Amino acid sequence: MKKDARLKKRFNIRGIKDFLLSGSLGVTLISVFLGFMVGAIVLLIAGFNPVEGYFAILKGIFSKPKYMSYVVIYSTPLIITGLSVAFAMRTGLFNIGAEGQYIVGAMVAAMAGYYFHLPMVLHIIVCIFLAALAAAAWGGLAGFIKAKFGVHEVISTIMLNWTALYLSNWAVTLKSFGKQGTGKSFAIQETARIDLFGQWKITEAGIDFIRSHKVLGDILKSPVNLGILAAFLLAFLMWYTLNKTTLGYQLRAVGYNPNAAEYGGINVNRSIVTSMCIAGGLAGTAGALQIMGVSHRIAKLATMEGYGFDGIAVSLIGNNTGIGSVLAGFLFGSLKYGGSKIQDAIDAPTEVINIMVGTIILFVAMPKLIKLIFSFKKGK
Repeated sequence: MKKDARLKKRFNIRGIKDFLLSGSLGVTLISVFLGFMVGAIVLLIAGFNPVEGYFAILKGIFSKPKYMSYVVIYSTPLIITGLSVAFAMRTGLFNIGAEGQYIVGAMVAAMAGYYFHLPMVLHIIVCIFLAALAAAAWGGLAGFIKAKFGVHEVISTIMLNWTALYLSNWAVTLKSFGKQGTGKSFAIQETARIDLFGQWKITEAGIDFIRSHKVLGDILKSPVNLGILAAFLLAFLMWYTLNKTTLGYQLRAVGYNPNAAEYGGINVNRSIVTSMCIAGGLAGTAGALQIMGVSHRIAKLATMEGYGFDGIAVSLIGNNTGIGSVLAGFLFGSLKYGGSKIQDAIDAPTEVINIMVGTIILFVAMPKLIKLIFSFKKGK
């Protein structure tokens, strides 16, 4: 009986190991676990208790409804920029320029939100459409440069990131648009905002409601907005486009093998430009939603916020898929927001979160090493 129990246990362990090593999901889970282990080791070396540190992170995420709301707010732009990078990856391109496309989208949305005077629903649609269109053109420019001149998209998008930053720096120097000397634009019109109950919350009725409702009131203390719903919709549209449409088939075919795709009658150069346009439009939408839902009062356009660069990590951790980017975006947003509490709780540096994320990405990028480590058998 004991022998049968040992055999059963051995087969169960082997089954779990085979499951973890059989696909990208298992490798990602192992990578996340190793990232947390490395973070714990770093905290120990620095003289901090990792159990207390991780408890502080969890408390900073789940202890208050407001904290969970902020995690969603932090995660939204990460999910969408992750989708931007993932879409390009699935079509054989490496979109390093999501940050610049995000900046262009944010800048155009801020301008349309401030200068235009339109009815609410129409104003929101116009702002998002113009931001996505401008960012799509920005991303498409990198695709055109590759298709026409053979310049790798990594080089062109890196350059375009800085061009976008300096363009936004110039935009906020305009007296009609920016608060001089602050690097910030004027607040956008109320009709262009997607935050929920923004004006009502500062009324007497809104203040009374927040004070009298513990959970909902605490959530409403954060800038709750419709951005997360847009992120879910974009994730679905990405999946549907790539897997259920002729356009998606053509783009993926070019990503797998451009020579074979061209032999099959697909216009490779046009597909490259189209893919970068879509990727740019996604990143620009992230910038627009952030301006319209979170930063509408103080849209700071003169600095890089880093959402586009973080989107690369989200995409890699999410295995360049829609649902993967959503889950990775929530993980990344949780670590970024909850990790900020670790310094107040145990006085540990928040940089340990960056070390954890970097370690996760490192192991995600080396699936063969993980499989080699976990499939190692001791010699008899």
